[in-house]
Amino acid sequence: MIKTKHIPVHRIHDDTNIGMQIHSVGEKDMEDEGRSLGIHRDDHYIFFLTDKGEGSLTVDFTDINICGRAIYYILPGQVHHILKAYSASGWFIAVDTLLVPPHYREIFENQLCIQQPYPLNDEQFKQCEATANLLHRQFESDRAQPFYTQLLYSLLNTFIGYIATGYSNNTQNSVTATRPYQITQQFKKFLKVNFVKNKSPSWYAEQLMISESYLNESLKKTTGFSVTYWITHEIVLEAKRLLYYSQLNIKEIAHTLGYEDHTYFSRLFKKSVAQTPLEFRQAYRK
Repeated sequence: MIKTKHIPVHRIHDDTNIGMQIHSVGEKDMEDEGRSLGIHRDDHYIFFLTDKGEGSLTVDFTDINICGRAIYYILPGQVHHILKAYSASGWFIAVDTLLVPPHYREIFENQLCIQQPYPLNDEQFKQCEATANLLHRQFESDRAQPFYTQLLYSLLNTFIGYIATGYSNNTQNSVTATRPYQITQQFKKFLKVNFVKNKSPSWYAEQLMISESYLNESLKKTTGFSVTYWITHEIVLEAKRLLYYSQLNIKEIAHTLGYEDHTYFSRLFKKSVAQTPLEFRQAYRK
């Protein structure tokens, strides 16, 4: 774990040189890991396959409860913290982003809200569990054996594929086929990478080679909110993360988010959250 003035970032290459880790977990394991890692981000994907019991965690200010047989994932950069596990067991898999094929990342990263657990039926669970067991067996085997890495990554690809299939089946095909939906996903990708430097709706419309009005219309049709809302949402979400989890002062946070005028940033934050940045920090750090 790298501890800085900012939110701690857990980097997968500090723990492994093959880009992934897998281990089975029980109730005590989950709670011990939650305490040891605390509130943090990862620079990699986290996948959970749960068998039984119930667990709870917080992901970007959203409480998530996982019950029974289910799959769940955490994206790189999402601030999270394991809260509690109740007779829970299953599998934990950490994966370098480079090992997640782009067509699967499309599924994981294009959720418009915080992703929710996906419950598994008996057949789906058997497939995922069998693959996780094979993946773990290969991970723990002799790395000097022929084709160790190739077999490991093939099994990993299959496991991630099952998870992507579950979340893909959970979306409405009639929505994913529309042009506004495609525009929304493209906008969201640009926004996640560029919101610090580019906050103008017209800039995003230009990158997508469409008019600003059409971009706004597409977002409202698929999400119910405007371009400006989503830009502000991304800024405020990151501001909340920094206010709650880092030791940066308000001026430093404003500069980190691309604002030279920290008073303007504070007004923007208060308009969105109905609290000043300092009030938010004090309220959530009680």
